[in-house]
Amino acid sequence: MQDFTGKTAIITGAAGGIGRATARLLAENGASVVVADLQDSVEDTAALIRDAGGHARAVVTDCATDAGAKAFVAAALEETGRIDILFANAGITGGLLPRLDTPSEDFMEVMRINLLGPWVAIREALPQMKAGGAIICTASVAGLRAGAGPIPYSASKAGVINLVQSLAMALSGRGIRINGVAPGLIETPMTAPLYDAARAKGREGKIGQLNPLRRGGQPEEVAEAVLWLASDAASYVQGQVLSVDGGLSAQLPFTPKWSS
Repeated sequence: MQDFTGKTAIITGAAGGIGRATARLLAENGASVVVADLQDSVEDTAALIRDAGGHARAVVTDCATDAGAKAFVAAALEETGRIDILFANAGITGGLLPRLDTPSEDFMEVMRINLLGPWVAIREALPQMKAGGAIICTASVAGLRAGAGPIPYSASKAGVINLVQSLAMALSGRGIRINGVAPGLIETPMTAPLYDAARAKGREGKIGQLNPLRRGGQPEEVAEAVLWLASDAASYVQGQVLSVDGGLSAQLPFTPKWSS
């Protein structure tokens, strides 16, 4: 357990999945939470936290736009007067298939949400953060190596990884840490089509079989990693991206049965 009493955490992409799980976990550990998403269901995230006795506010906005990010930061300052933690989590897949004919506008929309979005949120929040603050970005194992996601998504998440590394250098001497998480296959609204298809075919047990842990993950498992990176327990961790993927990125592809 980490104590975030008196601290304010702001989270993008918090209508469900990893963002919602992280918001709830931070609130359970004492943080005031301000959550944002394009979807109205982000209000449900805040309501769940308040119903559990926590302090939360929701903002329905597009944090990948200058105006949206400014409104989000302003809402957090209005609510508590401070920002200690930013979790830049919002993202889209742009479709689960590795299409070679993806239209330019679709490719760029993935880049806008997944890569520009974290940058804009960070840029707007940074002036309000003091030494001891923490920023965490959601990357993906798809940004580490090919084969774990569609092309625009994978490229955008590779950009997020470099964004974390580059900003770690740019923040030298300011006492603000920035790190990332690289989830593997996690059961979220984003991956729901994959899980639904597997269950419809009676193949749910095959989900995550490429991972050494032989299963998919849950949002709460990623949330625990984010919580640690946001905490003082990770005070000497800077510019790193922690894979939370059941071991998928720890291995190279292999053929289980060798041919003679």
